Amino acid sequence: MTGGGGLRFTGGTLPDLVLGTEWIVDAYACDPSALRSCAALGQLFARIVDELGLHPTGEPVWHVFPGQGGITGVLVLTESHLACHTFPERGFAAFDLYCCRPSLEWPWAERLADALGAVEVRVRSVRRGEL
Repeated sequence: MTGGGGLRFTGGTLPDLVLGTEWIVDAYACDPSALRSCAALGQLFARIVDELGLHPTGEPVWHVFPGQGGITGVLVLTESHLACHTFPERGFAAFDLYCCRPSLEWPWAERLADALGAVEVRVRSVRRGEL
């Protein structure tokens, strides 16, 4: 480390950087039928991508668990990834968005209430790669 906090490399000093932000989102008291719906989750992924100006590398991949189980979904982005895991039997959904470029906050509580009927939403953000 240098006095300025940057790493030394052959070309000089690398400035302090944050390599991305990860949003960890927990949604509670959701509508179980929405948590079992690839269509509802697909629309939600599309809205997140559109409103945050993200760039998918392809289509989302969904794994639907049998019976009354939930869904796991992942969308690879040029900026990193968006993932969700739903637990309809508990009315719970977990989301993870990692973005390696600066982006604006997103109204998770409002959007998850709209899309999934979430009553409570907890959002944490973690700056990744800070030195």
